[in-house]
Amino acid sequence: MTTFASITDQLAQQAIEVPSWAYGNSGTRFRVFGTPGTPRTVFEKLADAAQVNAYTGLAPKVALHYPWDRVDNWAEVVDYAAEVGVGLGTVNSNTFQDAEYKFGSLAHHDAAVRQKAIDHHLECIDVMNQIGSQDLKIWLADGTNYPGQGDIRRRQDWLADSLAKIYAHIGEDQRLVLEYKFFEPSFYHTDVPDWGTSYTQVAALGERAVVCLDTGHHAPGTNIEFIVAQLLRLGKLGSFDFNSRFYADDDLIVGAADPFQLFRILWEVRRGNGFAPETGVAFMLDQCHNIEDKIPGQIRSVLNVQEMTARVLLVDTEALEAAQVAGDVLGANAILMDAFYTDVRPDLAAWRESRGFPADPMKAFADSGYLAKIAEERVGGVQAGWGA
Repeated sequence: MTTFASITDQLAQQAIEVPSWAYGNSGTRFRVFGTPGTPRTVFEKLADAAQVNAYTGLAPKVALHYPWDRVDNWAEVVDYAAEVGVGLGTVNSNTFQDAEYKFGSLAHHDAAVRQKAIDHHLECIDVMNQIGSQDLKIWLADGTNYPGQGDIRRRQDWLADSLAKIYAHIGEDQRLVLEYKFFEPSFYHTDVPDWGTSYTQVAALGERAVVCLDTGHHAPGTNIEFIVAQLLRLGKLGSFDFNSRFYADDDLIVGAADPFQLFRILWEVRRGNGFAPETGVAFMLDQCHNIEDKIPGQIRSVLNVQEMTARVLLVDTEALEAAQVAGDVLGANAILMDAFYTDVRPDLAAWRESRGFPADPMKAFADSGYLAKIAEERVGGVQAGWGA
């Protein structure tokens, strides 16, 4: 039987990137809500992200968004991140807000628009080179709303050509990570709607092109853990964007809507050796904290991932395999369910304290007064949000 003490070395290696945009103002599709103390610059975003790592030890890197986080001097950003205790991770591109991208970007019918989108990604690679980032993550809003609006097949060809031109500039120690989403804002067809399309495109590029799996980007009823298993066995699972959904791309706190789904996903990560650093899987959050405070929202999120990771590490793999081979349907299921229902929170609290972190990071942060402090200090200027 696996004990909690036997899994702490693996838990100590866990690292989850937090997104810079999660600390800015966000909202529903109808309104963006402002809050006191919201960051106005990338430096203030990094300061807030550093709070998550300081209280949990789980978030040593911050994913950036370009151009939302654009600065004139990236060396200053690198130095400040180190000063507050975090590193810089994935660079996320943006080809969905410029007017020219109304009908697409990398898959646009106009070669000039495609080149504009390609050039944007080359700028992102330049930023990566300056900050030491490994991954360029691409999510596209490209697609159509009506049958006949665009040539579906030709758009795939244009996309492949555009990605190849970007990939040619990726460094030897860098990766192109292609995300997918089955709808929105394109409702008839999306150019990268599923893991199969993303896999097909990156497989044609080469070894340093991989797939990003956003846990909220699937149709209802999709077996996401099956996709995780497939991409891991194919060596093409590059990263996760963790969030939670009830209906579509809700971007809620991971594990909030369906904790058992998060458990099942992480079980396949363990089964496919995805926790091992050499596998190269990057674990990230991609969430919008619409009505809750942002920093506690991120703290809760990384803790949810840690708790479910501990549970999947407690699965008795030998007993599970024996039950599967014996055709013991209910016995095999019970082994997974026993691990899922194990309350690891007391053990995690004691283990955190042994490592110099608070037993209850949520309470410790609330007691710190940080939110009141930044609300008083961050007065004036333009608060960051979608598009800033």
